[in-house]
Amino acid sequence: MNLESPKVSVDKSAQDVFDFLTNVENFEKLMPENISKFEVLDEGKFLFALKGMPEIVLKQKEATPPNKIVLGAAGGKLDFSLIGNITETSADKSDIQLSFVGDFNPMMAMMIKGPISKFIETLATNIPNSI
Repeated sequence: MNLESPKVSVDKSAQDVFDFLTNVENFEKLMPENISKFEVLDEGKFLFALKGMPEIVLKQKEATPPNKIVLGAAGGKLDFSLIGNITETSADKSDIQLSFVGDFNPMMAMMIKGPISKFIETLATNIPNSI
């Protein structure tokens, strides 16, 4: 299953956006309002839960400055990645698009497609106001 957020423009350089996203503490600022738990576990790893959903642990798996950051599920039954692709459009402007990639059975994919799409859209649209 591959889902993508809308592309969002940010009035920051690609390096600034990359630096912001590689600090996992900043993801708390991007979370939707229905977050019920957020906890930094160690450098590059955090746990979060949305109301009515199980806790999810994400850890930084890959970083290619200043254009790409990959967070992946750390444990649990679901294997997926959250990928941030950053494109510099000028010296102080860049675009960010988040992608969610996971391997789920058709029933699970059908159940989580809507909530995950809304979740990554919220994360992306909160980036410009949070940096």
